[in-house]
Amino acid sequence: MVQTATQFLASLTPEQRAQTQFPFDDEERFFWHYIPTDDIPKAYNRPRRGLMLSEMSPAQKHLAAALLSAGLSQQGYIKTTTIMSLEDVLRVIEKDTRGRRNPEKYHFSIFGEPTNEGTWGYRIEGHHVSLHFTIVKGRAVGNPTFLGSNPAEVRSGERTGLRVLAAEEDKGRALMLALDPAQRKIALVSDTAPKDILTTTDRQAALKGQPSGLPASRLTKPQRQLLDDLIAEYIDNLPAELADQRRERLKSAAGKLWFAWAGTVEKGGPHYYRVQAPGFLIEYDNTQNQANHIHTVWRDFDGDWGADLLREHYATSPAAHGHSPATPSPR
Repeated sequence: MVQTATQFLASLTPEQRAQTQFPFDDEERFFWHYIPTDDIPKAYNRPRRGLMLSEMSPAQKHLAAALLSAGLSQQGYIKTTTIMSLEDVLRVIEKDTRGRRNPEKYHFSIFGEPTNEGTWGYRIEGHHVSLHFTIVKGRAVGNPTFLGSNPAEVRSGERTGLRVLAAEEDKGRALMLALDPAQRKIALVSDTAPKDILTTTDRQAALKGQPSGLPASRLTKPQRQLLDDLIAEYIDNLPAELADQRRERLKSAAGKLWFAWAGTVEKGGPHYYRVQAPGFLIEYDNTQNQANHIHTVWRDFDGDWGADLLREHYATSPAAHGHSPATPSPR
């Protein structure tokens, strides 16, 4: 990551670098959203910051792609770039002639100076993609991770049938359908699915210490395998080092896992699920655009934006920094 980010920064003009690089402790690091770039000013009275792909030269785009790849597995990279390409599908569906839908309206930001010894991070963000990486003395984390898909299934044109987040949808439904009536009654927390993920873009993820739904301890062995397969779909979007951290989070949860569902189990209807442990939360929602519009997120209750790594770092070397790390606070 350090080498890739350094090469990317070195390729930028002074003006581009000013758009791209922020101090590590800048509040900008905690600002995030997954709505289209053109909608940010109206929603927040400020632009989405960072250098857009559309503002880069071909060589710079190549280095930006390498930076994206550095934080993802092959699976995660394919999903993310395909999500970005769906802007072309939406442009046709919506007959957009103003440039609102553009697969190059994705922003790259770097916080601090890439180094193996200090603290730094980067963000890649645009419509339905918000990826956050924090690196502390060479140790990296990748939370929060948001991926969405509109349409969830392409139903017209030459890409008909494409479902970028098919596994997230199908594996969640397969688990719900595998439950017996008594289990399903407990797992179903509402007959109506929420309009979006419940944590939205809060800096501190909601629902900490408030699990609901069906405890994993009440699953049969085959059902538990379905749950593990579902969680693995989210874990495996990240490269080995970061994925292993998530597996440790899962392992440390032991039996303290819950699965909750809202809405219908019928394919094509609005639905929502979440998987919750003491340390992390997975949310999935598919309700918008006649339930053909998916939002997914992985949140770490204590480790979003590397908060746990930073606490450890500053606790062991306070004299070197003279301050406490910026801690995410509710917006």
